[in-house]
Amino acid sequence: MAQTGEVLTAERILEVTEEVLRRHGPAKATVVDVARALGVSHGSVYRHFRTKAALREAVTKRWLDRTSATLGEIAGSAAQPAPVALEHWLGALFTAKRHKAGDDPELFATYMVLLAEASAVVEEHVAELVEQLTQIVFRGVQEGDFSSVDGDSAATARAVFDATGRFHDPAYAGEWEQAGIEAEFVAVVRLLLRGLRWRID
Repeated sequence: MAQTGEVLTAERILEVTEEVLRRHGPAKATVVDVARALGVSHGSVYRHFRTKAALREAVTKRWLDRTSATLGEIAGSAAQPAPVALEHWLGALFTAKRHKAGDDPELFATYMVLLAEASAVVEEHVAELVEQLTQIVFRGVQEGDFSSVDGDSAATARAVFDATGRFHDPAYAGEWEQAGIEAEFVAVVRLLLRGLRWRID
C-alpha cells in the first residue's frame, strides 16, 4: 500500500517515476527509488511493470501521448476546413514541443535519453501523428481543398510531417527559441498549404 493509503495504480507509478527521473536523471534513477518515493516495496512496482525497461518505456509513452491526445482532437474534428485544421495541427505540435523543451529542460533532456532507448515507442508515436495528418489531408482532398502525392493521402501526410521536422524533431530543440523561428515556421506552413492546393493563387 502506498504511503497515503491510496491504491497503487500504474498511473500513479508513472507519475512518481517522472518525478524521480527529474530528480536523479535517467542514469541514476532506479526502480528502488521509485518504490521508496511511493512508500512501497520494489516488488509492488514490478507487479505493474515487469522490468525497469518496461517502466521507462511506459513513462516515455505517457509523455508522448500528452501531445498526441491534444493533436488527435484537432485532426478528428470537422469543425474547421482542412487547410485551417492542418495549420492549427502543425502549430499545436510546434507549440507542444517547444513547451516540453523550454518549460522543464532537465526533464526534457532526460526524455531525450529515454527516447533513444524506446525506439518502438517513438515509432508508434510518429505513426500516430502521421495517421492524424492523413485524416486531415484525406478530408482536404475529399472537400477539394488539397491534392495529394499520386493520390496517396498517407504519403502526402508523411511528406508534410518530414518537411516540418525542424519544428517538432527534438534534434532541433536548440533552435526553437532562436529569434525569428516563428516567422520561419509560418513561411514553411504557408508554402506547404500552397503546394497542397488544387489551384495555386
